[in-house]
Amino acid sequence: MKNLPLLDISIILLYLVAMVLVGIYFSRKNNNAEQFTKASGLIPGWAIGMSIYATFLSSNTFLGVPGKAFGGNWNAFVFSISMPLAAWVAAKYFVPFYRSTGEVSAYTNLEKRFGAWARTYAVICFLLTQLARMGSIFFGISLTLQALTGYSMVMIMLVTGICIIIYTVLGGIEAVIWTEVVQAVLKTLGAVLIIYLIVINMPGGVSKIIEIGQKDHKFDLGSFSPNFTQATFWVVLLYGFFINLNNFGMDQNYVQRYHTATSEKEASKSIWLCVWMYIPASLMFFIIGVCLYAYYQVNPDLIEPVKLKAAAEHLGASASKSEIANFAKTLLPSDYGDKVMPYFMVNMIPTGLVGLIVSAILSAAMSTISSGMNASATVFSEDIYKRYFKSDISEKQNMRLLHIATVIFGLAGMCCGIAMIGVKSILDIWWQLSGIFAGGMLGLFLLGIISKKSGNMEAFAATIIGIIVVLWLSLSYLIPDEFSYLRNPLHANMVIVIGTLSIYLSGILITKIKSI
Repeated sequence: MKNLPLLDISIILLYLVAMVLVGIYFSRKNNNAEQFTKASGLIPGWAIGMSIYATFLSSNTFLGVPGKAFGGNWNAFVFSISMPLAAWVAAKYFVPFYRSTGEVSAYTNLEKRFGAWARTYAVICFLLTQLARMGSIFFGISLTLQALTGYSMVMIMLVTGICIIIYTVLGGIEAVIWTEVVQAVLKTLGAVLIIYLIVINMPGGVSKIIEIGQKDHKFDLGSFSPNFTQATFWVVLLYGFFINLNNFGMDQNYVQRYHTATSEKEASKSIWLCVWMYIPASLMFFIIGVCLYAYYQVNPDLIEPVKLKAAAEHLGASASKSEIANFAKTLLPSDYGDKVMPYFMVNMIPTGLVGLIVSAILSAAMSTISSGMNASATVFSEDIYKRYFKSDISEKQNMRLLHIATVIFGLAGMCCGIAMIGVKSILDIWWQLSGIFAGGMLGLFLLGIISKKSGNMEAFAATIIGIIVVLWLSLSYLIPDEFSYLRNPLHANMVIVIGTLSIYLSGILITKIKSI
């Protein structure tokens, strides 16, 4: 770690070792699958709520949100504003439903309702979404540490990934939840510390930051016009509502936590605790983005190395220094937003505090990745292996299966992160992939819950329609220019909205037609 003092290196290594030791501590309890996947239903609601909050507050938030605010405005904050409505639906309907079934997998009930195909479809969508999520987070953390250490992004992903795999495999869901409680506190304090360090280094302080932010419309939430071809307020609000409803209602990461609670009431409380913690916390990261923007507006010379680096990455190794310098002059803040906070950390944060903040960013990555690994392993065990290969396995075999699956999904997430190296915006790539891979499975779930008359054939036909719609929404940009009128005119964030409604409304319509 050639760019970091020994004190910072020691703090980071101490944090990584501590996470592994937590896994070792909880490994003594993990003698059966019930403990590994549900923690035997003994976790208090407040701890689950902080755990869900920590999963939401991933390194995509830690790095991607300030980058978005630096390069644009507070439009993406509308995602957070949408959370209370989705939480209300989840607490009122989803939590009681899952607690009553007793099934650890979120997708088992789909087979009971519509058949094996529905369960398999939802599982595939979930696993693809998890790989995209883990990949984007691995990429985000490596982007920061590469700027700090000079090591390759691939090497950073391997080292952090191995630590995450060890404590997740050893400790199970209980280790994941309790480490996330600690990580939730660490992340929040890290955000507060970054804001403080920017403000004290800012000539004019808070008032100057507000002045620059207002002048350049940094606090705008986006256009309120009914335009669904751009990231308007309404597009992000709809995306946020549907993706959060998908998270709270269909995502194994969250559904699995409902089963770890001591009661249904505690499970519902955990959702609301997550929401009321996440909204102000996410706002802090938008504030960080505006603070950084104002700071580098006042000190434009200090940002030149970031612009040059972004230009060099865009043009490639063959570009000359003059070409890079000229291209750097054309870059907009949105072209290098994700690189600004790591750069500020390298140059402006005192020794010792860098280690603490890097540990906070690591915790943001580790909590979401470990949660995704555990949930993916659980789904693979319950919905794939036991369903299609061998249902009658011993407790020892089941534990071995869960451990192996956890390792495999961790490695697969690393590979996805490596594949994302070079993308422009962490937050954008995650939002796009999550919308596509969700595949409208929320629509299928809602059809099963709400429409009691819809059967197997109606749901299957509606899902086929939904898949076709999602494929068109996602891939129509490949249509040749002469047929450009056939391309999807909507913003990419509308994919999950239209995909969900396509399946649900098609199912309702087909059911009504059949009953005539």
